[in-house]
Amino acid sequence: MTDSTDLLAPADLVNRALAFGFSHAATMDPSSLRVRDEVREMCSADRCNMYNRCWSCPPACAPLAENQAILATYRTGLIVQTTGQLEDPYDWDAMVALGDAQAHRLRRFRRVLQPDYRRLLTLGNGACTICAECTYPQAPCRLPDQLILSMEAFGLVVSDVCRANQLGYYYGPGTLTYTGCYLLD
Repeated sequence: MTDSTDLLAPADLVNRALAFGFSHAATMDPSSLRVRDEVREMCSADRCNMYNRCWSCPPACAPLAENQAILATYRTGLIVQTTGQLEDPYDWDAMVALGDAQAHRLRRFRRVLQPDYRRLLTLGNGACTICAECTYPQAPCRLPDQLILSMEAFGLVVSDVCRANQLGYYYGPGTLTYTGCYLLD
């Protein structure tokens, strides 16, 4: 870990993320983040088929009040996105490939950031995909230090996070964007 005076300037952090391969990136003010009950309620509807199936999603993840308190402890953040073209609105193969690319890039870039920050929280799109099969609820998480929590499970409305931090969310017809973020201290 480097001394706090040696940390990357916000513009350098964004440039580093873009050079790493993310399509879009912006600095993020943790004080702009608001957890919302209705987002967690959407999780309980189980539209993504991950509710009560993994450590990164409800009900296994922390209560929303705890998440808001966690967010308040960070000084800065970085939003990162991977955007791709779809052949049509039902191009499932491209959607999966794009989501996998974002998840892989999130994990790899986290390893790049770790030496420079004493605390680092990574939030991604959807459930954690590090393990082929999650141990939830039979056994503890195999890799708790590598677990990537879902932005939505954390209670965040992704489009609101982007808007509050001057980053686009929709990049035109035929595109799909996956968003993740890092909270840094």
